[in-house]
Amino acid sequence: MKEEIILKPIGVIHTPYKYDKGMPIQGTFEKDTIGLIEVFPEYRQGLKDIEGFSHLILIYYFNRAQEEKTVAKPFLEDESHGVFATRSPLRPNHIGISIVKLEKIEENVIAFSQVDMLDRTPLLDIKPYVVHFDSRDDIKNGWIEKHFKSGNIPLRVRQE
Repeated sequence: MKEEIILKPIGVIHTPYKYDKGMPIQGTFEKDTIGLIEVFPEYRQGLKDIEGFSHLILIYYFNRAQEEKTVAKPFLEDESHGVFATRSPLRPNHIGISIVKLEKIEENVIAFSQVDMLDRTPLLDIKPYVVHFDSRDDIKNGWIEKHFKSGNIPLRVRQE
């Protein structure tokens, strides 16, 4: 089944990061930076009851990714890995997922922390993070685990 799928943004993510250099590699490493989600007016009603959740899963489009790769070099190291074993934006569909902390909501604007995406990123969907559904036991972290054992995890995209 090779059919084209057309997605439309439900909003825009605003962050202080205009470029990837210096941006955190994951939002959990940047707890104090605040981003804003501007949900388009026609989707505002979809935010009903979202304030009861502490964290959200954002699904967005890497709109600045210029190429697709099946093998990618992640920010954590110089060795290449299969793109599906990384969180590289250079994936076949340029889709990103982040778990963020909901700070407040006013009208159609959500303030959130744990920011790890570029300014003006198109938002495709929002899902509530539910610990009973989304947390898992007996996790293996593949090639990434060695970076956590050393304790020298680079928290930001390299300034090259």
